[in-house]
Amino acid sequence: MASFLGRGFDSRRLHQESSMESRYFVSLQKTDEGYSVWVPGLPGCASQGMTEQEALDNIRDAIQEYLTVADELAGQGEKREVVLQR
Repeated sequence: MASFLGRGFDSRRLHQESSMESRYFVSLQKTDEGYSVWVPGLPGCASQGMTEQEALDNIRDAIQEYLTVADELAGQGEKREVVLQR
């Protein structure tokens, strides 16, 4: 991961280096209006749909938009690396 230090952070590039696809777990809940869906690993990333499939298609679009904004925001300011040991 240290290879991106000093350059603009691009989360999609990091995902692409490790594999050709990215996978996210989503939470799906049936509601009176259809389905709500959100990504626990991406705070604030949520969507909905009338059907389960529509909700899943919509959250896929929401994830892509979320990552685009995250990349833009990460391009601002100085970069630092934080290591977490568990």
